[in-house]
Amino acid sequence: MATKIRLQRHGRKGYAYYPIVIADSRAPRDGRFIERIGSYNPNTNPATISLDFDRALYWVEVGAQPTDTVRSILSKEGVMLMKHLRGGVKKGAFTMEEAQRRFDAWKADRTKVANAAQAKKDAAAAEDAKKRFEAEVEKNRQKGEEVAKKKAEKLAAEEAAAKEALAAEVAETEEAPAETPAE
Repeated sequence: MATKIRLQRHGRKGYAYYPIVIADSRAPRDGRFIERIGSYNPNTNPATISLDFDRALYWVEVGAQPTDTVRSILSKEGVMLMKHLRGGVKKGAFTMEEAQRRFDAWKADRTKVANAAQAKKDAAAAEDAKKRFEAEVEKNRQKGEEVAKKKAEKLAAEEAAAKEALAAEVAETEEAPAETPAE
């Protein structure tokens, strides 16, 4: 029986997630499977991968053939590297302790690179947020100046109207006593 490590499609249209399964190569894509060893969700950023490392390694070592996408996932998780290192142990090139040390070093380097990339991404996001905040502050300052200018113009117009009304009232009061007869 030829076994494959492949993805099954689940979820709704436009929002799929994929269990990683061991299945007979003749079984339908979403049909019967032997064992589920993990899942892959490409909808998150970054994509979420959960994998039973030991079972995946077991199936790869006994000859299960991964599809191209699953091979990529297994490589990113280190299953293919561990298979390669165990092959070196079987040939006598180095000991299992050396293989584990090499794998741990690879894993630490991979984690370091991932953390650096995440830190760079976070710094870029923080810088972008800072620029947007500064632009918003500048926009608010300009809008505040425009509002203050309009208020000052309105106040000046009201003062001018009040002075004109006062001047007209004063002119009326000065003319009114002249019209009254003197006794």
